[in-house]
Amino acid sequence: MGLLTFALNVTLDGCCDHRVAVADDEMHRYWTRVMDASGAMLFGRRTYELMEDAWPQVARDPHAKPADRNWAKKLEAKPKYVVSTTRRDFPWHNTHHMQGDLAQVVTALKEATPRGVLVGSPQLSAELHRLELVDEYLFVVHPVVAGHGPYVFAGLQAVQQLAFVASKKLKSGIVALHYRRR
Repeated sequence: MGLLTFALNVTLDGCCDHRVAVADDEMHRYWTRVMDASGAMLFGRRTYELMEDAWPQVARDPHAKPADRNWAKKLEAKPKYVVSTTRRDFPWHNTHHMQGDLAQVVTALKEATPRGVLVGSPQLSAELHRLELVDEYLFVVHPVVAGHGPYVFAGLQAVQQLAFVASKKLKSGIVALHYRRR
């Protein structure tokens, strides 16, 4: 069974608004390596729609920065699974709709994906955390104080201790932190 890794860009104050991140080539290369190591991506509908709106065009844009285009092409090829109760059509290449009992369908996806699954949707990840389905946490912390949300794990009540696995500092001051559920 593959691991389910909650992987997300976040600011020092816990904001997970993608518009405040440091989006440089080194960060895109880092995320490309992380994605290459996984077997699939899992999205909630809102995050999927943000990704669908931006990255397919970058994959086909010959003028896009190489790191962005490489990420976009690999994301397009990667199996993408979307949890949604309101949308049924997903035309982006290699995208699959997940429906039914969340715990059952995500457990089945983990079992079918030995290289693991990355999930980066904050609301979906919080629910998967509540269901104790998240095995690892990868937070790429940006040297930014956003002063606003949305926030990672907003509304969670339970405390969960995590075990440190590794860290990596990027030249921009970004620090990738990797933890595992105990």
